[in-house]
Amino acid sequence: MDSYFLIITIIDTFVLGIMCVLTQYNETLNLRQRRWFISSFVLIIFISILEVVTVVVDNRPASLRWVNIIANYLGFGLTPAVPLFLSFALEKNRSAKPAILMEALYLLFLAMSFPFRLVFYVDQNNQYTREEFFGIYILAYCAGIFFLLVSTVRVVRKYQNRSKNSVYLIVAFLIACTMLQVIFPQIHVAWLCASLLSILYFTYCNGMWQQLDGLTGLLNQSSYLNKTVSLAKNTTLIVFDVDDFKQINDNYGHLVGDQCLKEIADCMKKAYSKDGLCYRIGGDEFCVLLDADADTESCNERLRKELESRRQTLTILPYVSVGSAPFTVGDNILTVKERADSTMYQMKREHKSRQTAQ
Repeated sequence: MDSYFLIITIIDTFVLGIMCVLTQYNETLNLRQRRWFISSFVLIIFISILEVVTVVVDNRPASLRWVNIIANYLGFGLTPAVPLFLSFALEKNRSAKPAILMEALYLLFLAMSFPFRLVFYVDQNNQYTREEFFGIYILAYCAGIFFLLVSTVRVVRKYQNRSKNSVYLIVAFLIACTMLQVIFPQIHVAWLCASLLSILYFTYCNGMWQQLDGLTGLLNQSSYLNKTVSLAKNTTLIVFDVDDFKQINDNYGHLVGDQCLKEIADCMKKAYSKDGLCYRIGGDEFCVLLDADADTESCNERLRKELESRRQTLTILPYVSVGSAPFTVGDNILTVKERADSTMYQMKREHKSRQTAQ
């Protein structure tokens, strides 16, 4: 056996074990996210060990043939589950159950196909060979990677992550390493690369979640402050304040108040996220950094219509006062925000005057 391969696997296992511990105590992640990430790391460790087993027992006494068969079957069968587990760590989605079903059907197919020597075979002399339809395994693995890519892109868009192109680089890296292993099976780098991918992916997702406000899913205040310090292009700052929000909390409770904030945040994303970045910067304070060439009035109108639509089902949903001011590179963001706040407070006074008149 190649001692280099064994050492790499031991190091790989040790590093992923540390990742399991770090993930368990990561308070940025919720329980579901921690479980799926840890499951992904453990699964990679398990498959890596299986690969070592196949190398050790191949061409050894025929009595070890069953070990060779089971290790290869589980290795090939569970490989597509790795990107699935990583995708499940992102968020709950409707595609999870169909994906699990497809993985189960693939495992069943792999078991039933063995006697017919379709994907792989271990002969009576305990010698492993790839068979004519080995590409089915590659397709199943690529399907899992594609599922991970689609799930990630959807979530990245939902959470307004600005480094979404990194996802394509991570996936391209994994596919390239997998193809290298397929072409040169003696190299044994696929699971080392899968380990690196899982760690990179964990780092990417953890960084994305740290930028988010836990209640609304908008970008948080820290993200806003970091962004405004380094603004390098003209933009429009739009600020929002929820009218009489304290009364919602006092009269209906904080859970209802939180639901109102979630609804308002969702309306904001629908109205502005295509043209800018949406933030929650305080209790009931929000803002948007809108592209300079975007139509501010059109976006504001979309927000008004979205809120009106939500009030059909959540009648107590409060009104939102809006103000805006242009930002030019070199401006002081605090001064710009003061101008935006001024127009927002003007709208708030108009709302109160209208309510008094009624």
